[in-house]
Amino acid sequence: MAARNPWRFLGMTVVWLIGGLPRFDAAEPKAAPEIVLWSPAAPGSEGRQEPERVRVTAAGEHVVSGVHRPSITPWFPVKGDGSAVVVIPGGGHRELWMDHEGHNAARWLAARGTAAFVLKYRLARETNSPYRIRDHALADARRAIRVVRARAGEWGIDPRRVGALGFSAGGELAWQASAAADPGLADSPDPIERMDSRPDFIGLVYPGRSGDIQPTTNAAPAFLACAQDDRQDIGEGLAEAYLRYRRAGVPAELHVFASGGHGFGVRGNPSRPAGRWLARFEDWMIDMGHARAPGDASPQRP
Repeated sequence: MAARNPWRFLGMTVVWLIGGLPRFDAAEPKAAPEIVLWSPAAPGSEGRQEPERVRVTAAGEHVVSGVHRPSITPWFPVKGDGSAVVVIPGGGHRELWMDHEGHNAARWLAARGTAAFVLKYRLARETNSPYRIRDHALADARRAIRVVRARAGEWGIDPRRVGALGFSAGGELAWQASAAADPGLADSPDPIERMDSRPDFIGLVYPGRSGDIQPTTNAAPAFLACAQDDRQDIGEGLAEAYLRYRRAGVPAELHVFASGGHGFGVRGNPSRPAGRWLARFEDWMIDMGHARAPGDASPQRP
């Protein structure tokens, strides 16, 4: 048997529709209606009727806060390959940057054949927030993964190829969804809660609290990306996390771009290498067998 390449997994390079999005290679998908994750109310949000707040930046980006009814917004591909990703925006647990860390990424993925679901989750660090990260925000992320699996047959998704892609605070949640997953409650009266909450793979893009990432041997495979000129704790924490993945024997790929700062996300001008990270994520998904290359009609490898 050929010797294993020890560097196999190292790839180090040290609902709104808005204008200015990246160009897409396939027929453009459209966002489907928003789906509320819990009915009649999310646990811990009973009785909260306040409307969400939306502000628009000078660049035309939508930023949401005051979330009490967590939801997902689906972006379905015109022709899907069975893969799916829950996209988790960041915003420091105070707000949600829904465009460049949410809908832009989801639209791009859907145009390439991957169903994408943009998560709105409850925010633990808003002023006077009643919520906590692990009890509410993480519960929302886990619920989103369960909902996608529960409706996988309806949506043409392989329930064994459901991932999570998180940015900044959303990256923190994507990691925690992998680390704190459970297989579901087989006897739950809620069929959604019977689903496994573990993502099959995760993408962590300049994730918050990256130094806390401690993968075990059963952690989900991970794509890791940040910029060298981001905060020191994020860059160094993510590099250390990659080494922990390697020591745990879990597939991981790390990209450290020379520039891009914090929050580069998916915006309309991908002229710098950091602006093309999503293509690297797609390459990784295809290489790992989570997605197919565009136009590839061959059977999906296990």
